[in-house]
Amino acid sequence: MKLILLSTSDFFVEEDKIIKALFEEGLDLLHLRKPDSEPIYCERLLTLLPDEWHNQIVVHQHFYLKEEFQLRGIHLTAKNPEPPKNYRGQVSRSLHSIEELRTQREGMDYVFLSPVFDSITYPERHAAYTHQQLYDATRAGLIDRKVMAAGGINAETLPQLADYGFGGAVVLGDLWTRFNIHSGLDFKDIITHFRKLRKAAG
Repeated sequence: MKLILLSTSDFFVEEDKIIKALFEEGLDLLHLRKPDSEPIYCERLLTLLPDEWHNQIVVHQHFYLKEEFQLRGIHLTAKNPEPPKNYRGQVSRSLHSIEELRTQREGMDYVFLSPVFDSITYPERHAAYTHQQLYDATRAGLIDRKVMAAGGINAETLPQLADYGFGGAVVLGDLWTRFNIHSGLDFKDIITHFRKLRKAAG
């Protein structure tokens, strides 16, 4: 399964170094999600990352960055639900129910489905689907290699996703909680844990 990392909402000093190290460890995609950020800060972060990794980065806002930095694609959300006019390139979308999966996945290169498990980052967000609902969605052909599971992803929950047929998993809290973005300098715990996630993803 693919491993996709969702960025933190905030920018921080060691961010580019951590992202670069994770790509070197085999990270498949980075989704750059910085709600309400100024474009210049996203530009600065992308400038700090080697060009060789730009094609593995997807942006959730400031869609012009896709062309300017030759990024992989754009990701649609409730806040940014439509691609720019005349946009050509990879498009993904966040979905939050089986019904949305049924009606909105068409035309997408891939989609996020969340929350599959209880969220690590947002304790108030609980799993939205039962085992039976996910199994039924798989049998109906709704969950396949183009659907990425999000919400509560860790080394213990990753193996379950393969049974449902998900094509990948979106990691957030399980990785970023291992580094203090406000004062941390040593990020070896993140790298060590990412290796565990890669192994669990198979």
